[in-house]
Amino acid sequence: MTTTAVTARKKKEARASEEEQHFKLPIVCDVDTLRSLIRRKSVRVVDVRRAEDYQREHIPTAVSLPLARVLENDQPEKIVTFLEELGISDTTPVVVYDDTFGALAARVAWTFQYIGHDNTALLEMTFKQWKELGLETEKKQQRTFPRAKHSLSINKDIYVDASYVEAAAKSQPSTLLVDSRERLNYLTEHIPGARNIPYTMVGSEGGSILRKAEELKRLIENRGITNDAEIITYCGSVGTLSGLTFYALKLAGFKNVKLYPKSFKEWKALGKPKEEFKDATYWDLSAE
Repeated sequence: MTTTAVTARKKKEARASEEEQHFKLPIVCDVDTLRSLIRRKSVRVVDVRRAEDYQREHIPTAVSLPLARVLENDQPEKIVTFLEELGISDTTPVVVYDDTFGALAARVAWTFQYIGHDNTALLEMTFKQWKELGLETEKKQQRTFPRAKHSLSINKDIYVDASYVEAAAKSQPSTLLVDSRERLNYLTEHIPGARNIPYTMVGSEGGSILRKAEELKRLIENRGITNDAEIITYCGSVGTLSGLTFYALKLAGFKNVKLYPKSFKEWKALGKPKEEFKDATYWDLSAE
């Protein structure tokens, strides 16, 4: 091959690599897309299961970042450090997976997007489902990549705290609170005015962690929630179940969706007002 041909090939490869680094992921990444990106070395796959589960087996090229490690210190500056340690720059496409119906992956993916890594997606299935399809895995120890540089750019549009929830519930009729816990927990006590969409309703019984977008849209609209509403999701403690609901709402096409990550656990600890159904009946319990 001539020097000119070699130079042309290298330029073509460089352009292709740059294009792949800027590949915009969907909200939920399908298996074929992920496998293609892995083959081209154009994605960082993040496994949020326990470290020992990762060490036994994981998706090829995946790095380990257990949810527990994220929750130990989820300050934005610390999350940026995690990304840099995993070789994730501002432009690196990131796909996150777990083995817990997508809830743990959702919490970590949301955290990445909150600190400014918008190009983050959930894998459409769990690791168990990946294996059941006979897809390739590896058993290497923690993967390492050259340290990257990542900026910090807080996305305030997807986060709320307790004071925001309280103020919005009182003064903004267009704001809707969505409680993602199971029906019985919701009936026992919840934030005043919250509607219940249990996380089990957004999940798929097939080979995906979430229902199809059209199904989700119909399900949510049937509960009187319109696309112009500001929607705040919460669950019991750390925002895992509500994180999954957050992505279900986004997948369904709802634009203004926020997560209250500290959820009902913090709300109660702060002594905020609660609402409950003292005379809940069988029909209340099975209403969904």
